[in-house]
Amino acid sequence: MTEPAYQVDVVIVGAGIAGLSAAHRLTSAGITTAVLEAAPYVGGRMSTEKVDGFRLDRIGQLLSTSYPELRLSPGLDALTVRRFAPGVLLHHDGRTHRAGTPAGGGSARGARGALHVVRALANAPRGTSVPPGAPVGGAVDQARLGAALGRIAATPVERILARPEMPAALALAQRGVPARTIEGFLRPLLATLLCDPGLTTSSRCADLALRAFASGRLCVPEGGAEVLPELLAGGLPPGTVHTGVRVTSVSTTSVATAEHGEIRCRAVLLATDARAAAELLPGLRVPDFHPVTVVHHTTDEPAAAFSTGTSLLLDADRGGPVAHTAVLSNVDPSRAPAGRVLISSTVLGTPPESVDTAVRIHLSRLYGTSTRRWETLAVHHTPEAVPSMRPPHDLRRPVRLLAGLYVCGDHRDTSTVQGALHSAHRAASAILADLGARGSMHSADPVPTMPRAA
Repeated sequence: MTEPAYQVDVVIVGAGIAGLSAAHRLTSAGITTAVLEAAPYVGGRMSTEKVDGFRLDRIGQLLSTSYPELRLSPGLDALTVRRFAPGVLLHHDGRTHRAGTPAGGGSARGARGALHVVRALANAPRGTSVPPGAPVGGAVDQARLGAALGRIAATPVERILARPEMPAALALAQRGVPARTIEGFLRPLLATLLCDPGLTTSSRCADLALRAFASGRLCVPEGGAEVLPELLAGGLPPGTVHTGVRVTSVSTTSVATAEHGEIRCRAVLLATDARAAAELLPGLRVPDFHPVTVVHHTTDEPAAAFSTGTSLLLDADRGGPVAHTAVLSNVDPSRAPAGRVLISSTVLGTPPESVDTAVRIHLSRLYGTSTRRWETLAVHHTPEAVPSMRPPHDLRRPVRLLAGLYVCGDHRDTSTVQGALHSAHRAASAILADLGARGSMHSADPVPTMPRAA
């Protein structure tokens, strides 16, 4: 019997960064690939709205320069990131204080050096080199925090994954860290990194987030979140990505589409969000999600009027709905027209009624200025923004469901850009291993003509 005529080796359902990254790895190995996306654009949740010359992210997840997949993923060579100032700014009792810079740049030697600093400061007056009332305490607490961040930056990932697992909030209480440091720094920082205000996330995932923070710098893609998927899509062979194509069912050897009928293949990779994947494959687990609301403002005030500079500002007092905020045009000038200021603020959890009013009131306290004349550019609320990672959380959920059927995305790894890219790496490796040395099977029966990504 002759083998069936395949139209393409692998069909990838979903053109988010996971699906596009997997497509890069497959096509570079000589595997013919078609990426099908129901939306009219690539990127999924990593999208950016353009309003009067402003570039406004809908979710705006923070990246870290320590993410290895940003460096290792094919197609992202041209990615430029814009870094925030080291550490974060904490707003407490009407003042801002910088915290969170690892001692010695995150090295083990730096951690040991910070311990010497702790000993040297043990007899120093309270508040030496740190303003009294700082949210993480005086000089000794600051040095201890720097030492702790230096240690976790130097801790191998395998050791973190071997630690007992519990909710992050419970783990913080058992670490022997001063309560003031926990409440004034670690809680607001982890809520920001995990998009989880209740810190219900697995303590292992929280430690990985702290490790990434301590060993790198928080950053954003230059030009907006959509730049990542656009770079990945633009680097694929012409005709690989097809938008506006709805997949209605999948099997190990074909996918059915609403617009173009059946497409036969040797393997199918689901690279959609968790809910869409479960609709195509009933039985897949759908996690809970953390909602995220991003509010974008502009003002006629000059950028120099904001003392935060390029820092990420967190509210250590948690006195309003804003978890973190930044004058984002200072960090990435390409996100605002010349001479204009972009302030982007993130609300975690269920937003309050009249969210823009509540955010304005909170921002007035955080920035120490009136926000009445600020212009609201957009309010983006995403109910299912980030998959939750409650314990027990498997950071390496299987990507190979059976031979010919695979799944990837941030819901199979960690709920981060790094996790999405890493799950794509794992899925592509599994597909290549299963297809083996048979190589790419080309057929005279091509993929139906479909619109290409814009």
